[in-house]
Amino acid sequence: MASYTRLIGLRYGFSRQRSRFTALVSLASMLGMTLGVASLITVLSVMNGFGGELRDRILALVPHAYLIQDGSATEFTEELTEALLAVPDVLAVAPYRRETVLLAGPYQQQAAVLYGMDKEAQAAVSDLDAYLLSGSLKALDEPFTVILGASLARMLGVIPGDELRLILPQVTTTPLGVFPRSRMVTVVGLFEVGAQQDSQLLYTSLESARRLLRDRGDSGLQLRTKDLLRAPDLADELAPVLPEGVRYLPWSDTQGSLFRAIRMEKVTVSLLLLGVVLVAAFNIVSTLVMAVTEKRRDIAVLRTMGATPAEIARVFLTQGLALAFFGVFLGAVLGVALALNIADLVALLEGLFGMRVFDPQVYFISRLPARLQWADVAFVTSAAVMISILAAVYPAWRASRVAPAEVLRYE
Repeated sequence: MASYTRLIGLRYGFSRQRSRFTALVSLASMLGMTLGVASLITVLSVMNGFGGELRDRILALVPHAYLIQDGSATEFTEELTEALLAVPDVLAVAPYRRETVLLAGPYQQQAAVLYGMDKEAQAAVSDLDAYLLSGSLKALDEPFTVILGASLARMLGVIPGDELRLILPQVTTTPLGVFPRSRMVTVVGLFEVGAQQDSQLLYTSLESARRLLRDRGDSGLQLRTKDLLRAPDLADELAPVLPEGVRYLPWSDTQGSLFRAIRMEKVTVSLLLLGVVLVAAFNIVSTLVMAVTEKRRDIAVLRTMGATPAEIARVFLTQGLALAFFGVFLGAVLGVALALNIADLVALLEGLFGMRVFDPQVYFISRLPARLQWADVAFVTSAAVMISILAAVYPAWRASRVAPAEVLRYE
């Protein structure tokens, strides 16, 4: 018995024997659902692309985790390094020295973070060498040489080969008074990753950092793990081999606020774009309400032939859900296609109209990034289906409440 309700519902939904206005509203509701789902999938994919691009650039220089002994510049022992490398999830370990310093260039002064590193070990925990614009890590073998971020160099007004004054958070007492310790250093290279590190960091050799910082700053180890996303959960695994007073600081603690902001932005945009789906759902409500009004005589005939109120409700539920599901399906297909090809589509539009969306001289990227995640597709389609089901319930209930005797009497 229940099969005929689906057949009638599908006939009501896609039949040509409807008023033009009802057919137009039905088409608008279906297209609205299609556009809402497609735009939501595409925008989420683009935001995933921007977030992934930012994460890749920032974490190109930021290790997966640090081991820090606060307030001490004591070097970690080789035994600790060997014990860490024996942990299955740890791939590489590199020592570092770090301190905030003040750089004085020809134009202005700028605060920055000085990193002392072992260039051979550093290559195993970060990709600094791949982002060098000029110079090489080998040039750091010379004492008191530094590699700057490109943005930092522009602010200071220096280029490779120039000297600048590095002012340390220490003081020197002389007969003329107390002065901050400083040292002239030579710029031997520039790096650029397209993130905030370009304006904040400078690198030198570990030996130069020791001579500059003496017993100041903090020292520690940088870790590279097998799985970047599991790095925040390795504290318990490393606890047995860590000395007392040593903190495990994963990348999620040092850069977590930025990525939490990106996730919050993604959630906010998702909720805003769901409004398009809600508008389409309201159109489905309008379509079904008009369909119920148009089909009052048909409802009365079905009721006199023995159809129950629940079966009448299923007829109009089927009509509404058929329109919605068809729109959701088309939207999912269109959204996935756009997400997978949006970079090429934007490049095509740039070629046709002679414009650049992302000028390489202004932005760090030249193509629109997009990363399709099937979890987002599942979320969007599920949300659209749930909203559609809720939208179809009320008109279907109204249809089930139509009194056949009154309809046949007055029509």
